[in-house]
Amino acid sequence: MDNALAGIRVIDCGTYVAGPAAATVMSDFGADVIKIERPGGGDLWRLFSRLPGTAHAEIDWCWVLTNRNKRSVALDLARPEGRDALIRLVKSADVFVTNYQRQLLTRFSLHYEDLSAVNPRLIYAHLTGYGDAGEDCDDPAFDALAYWARSGLMTSVTGLDGTPSAPRPGMGDHPTSMSLFGAIMLGLYRRERTGKGMRVTTSLMASGAWANACDLQAKFCNAVFPTRGEGKHPPNPLTAVYLTADQKMFLLVLIDPDNEFPRLCAAFGQPDLATGDLFSTNAARGENAAALYAILQSQFESRPFAEWRQLFRANDIKFAPLPKLDDVVLDPQMRASGAIVRLDDGTLETVNSPVFISGVEKRRPHRAPAIGEHSREVLREIGYSDKEIDALIKSGAAMTL
Repeated sequence: MDNALAGIRVIDCGTYVAGPAAATVMSDFGADVIKIERPGGGDLWRLFSRLPGTAHAEIDWCWVLTNRNKRSVALDLARPEGRDALIRLVKSADVFVTNYQRQLLTRFSLHYEDLSAVNPRLIYAHLTGYGDAGEDCDDPAFDALAYWARSGLMTSVTGLDGTPSAPRPGMGDHPTSMSLFGAIMLGLYRRERTGKGMRVTTSLMASGAWANACDLQAKFCNAVFPTRGEGKHPPNPLTAVYLTADQKMFLLVLIDPDNEFPRLCAAFGQPDLATGDLFSTNAARGENAAALYAILQSQFESRPFAEWRQLFRANDIKFAPLPKLDDVVLDPQMRASGAIVRLDDGTLETVNSPVFISGVEKRRPHRAPAIGEHSREVLREIGYSDKEIDALIKSGAAMTL
């Protein structure tokens, strides 16, 4: 297999999701990713699916998703022998990924300056909650806090009663991981040109602001936003959710209405609707939004979704169904597009990373490791003898299965 990142060694010295998920993407393209975990409990992400309010399953879905393909080495970085083992690993690495707060980086001497001194070619990727400067830069953060809440996304996505929408697990972490992945690849590209490593970074808050960039930019331009109260029609019926005869919901999005609205009207047999005074212009459609919404809903609820799908495609109308999770995991397009793949042992499906390269095969995902499953294997690779490994384990500086 022609893996794009074969031969690249990545040290995943992070916790939870956003930083480690960037390493997961690299592992999908063949990088050797070594996951550093604390002896005993390991990465706290292993515990997330046990919390009240989360989805529960016999399989730890959190761990399967974000730590496939990786090798786990359990080291106690508070012990000099544990940190020494990590430094020996860093010397052999191309990329070091962490989301440790600065006080932890200081405690363990794991800042970029510390590690670049032993490996000048190292790409050091640091994921933060709120960036490197400002009074909040050292605050602890999760994606729900820094990405979803602080960026304004949470108060922008509300129910009809104005209640902010709660985030789903990892919905900010995984987009942020793609920003960090891109930064790492830029660092590797620059290293190819200069021979020197570098520090790259992103933050959950910056990624959240980027996700909310359209609304934020509108605010910077002093735009006036439409409001929607309980029970009212959507301000633009041509970008709205509708219900079909068989109780299927779909999202309609027409952003070139002068061309697309006549095609929609033709699709349900009322072409004159697009040329009449009530709906022939954007201004008219805005003034008469309630009437237009009622007409469209009455049309859509008259036929099942399968018929509308055919009509929309025949008339080049942009739409998407609103499936439930039960439907999403069965969606054949997810498999055809490579968005969902099966583990190499055939036991389970998982979500693929959203990067594809023509002519390059991604690695078939391998199950996520147990805590310290590969400690002996990896420590041998960096020169430890079996006797030295036994001593590390006995002292508590390392752990293995």
